[in-house]
Amino acid sequence: MSRPFIQAPGKGKGPRPYTVVRYRHGDKRFEILVYPQKAFDYKRGKPVPLSEVLAIDEVYSDANKGLRVSSEDLRACFGTDDLEEVVKVILKRGKLLLTAEQRKQMIEEKKRAIITLLSRNCVDPRTGLPHPPKRIELALEEAGVRIDPFLPPEEQLDDVMKALAPVLPLKVETSRIAIKVPPAYAMKCYGVVKRFGRIVKEEWQRDGSWIAIVELPAGLKLSFLEKLSALTKGTLMSKELK
Repeated sequence: MSRPFIQAPGKGKGPRPYTVVRYRHGDKRFEILVYPQKAFDYKRGKPVPLSEVLAIDEVYSDANKGLRVSSEDLRACFGTDDLEEVVKVILKRGKLLLTAEQRKQMIEEKKRAIITLLSRNCVDPRTGLPHPPKRIELALEEAGVRIDPFLPPEEQLDDVMKALAPVLPLKVETSRIAIKVPPAYAMKCYGVVKRFGRIVKEEWQRDGSWIAIVELPAGLKLSFLEKLSALTKGTLMSKELK
């Protein structure tokens, strides 16, 4: 198991308050040393300067051993050896080896957001009334639902509802949305769409664009379209179906 705190390469004998962000690309491994809280905040979207995130201005293949990545390998993987650009990618796509307390905090925040979404979007089919948040929280514990600390709450909702089904009856008001995604963004959007809802029908066009009809909780419609619009840089075509 990786240690959440490691000794910085070449920096004395005792452990220091650094942690690793690890990113794999093919058979290559890239690691950066960061201050845990700053990296944690950066990954949550807070405006933290990279200079406050990085503990050491280097990219390693193995930080524990102090093995640095060559400029050639950086260019081959990231298209540049500019440290700032490389670090941005590693922070965005890499895995932050969190302390136990940080992971607990992130999971708790995501759980609260998921409970709010369920309470707002779901009802008890026996009564037609929303489930109280406390009942949902107890059901999450009973079902042993695992919350991803990094995945947005909206994108976890479908899996959470499936896990809750045996212990908590849920009925969701749904929307059906037809989307057309341009070829350049189709594969990137596919996984996101599957996490938001159910793909009822889909078709790949000759030019590589993707057309689909998606069924999802009505309360997620706005965040779903905002997410896809951002991924497609505003080129998404969509229409709500009756």
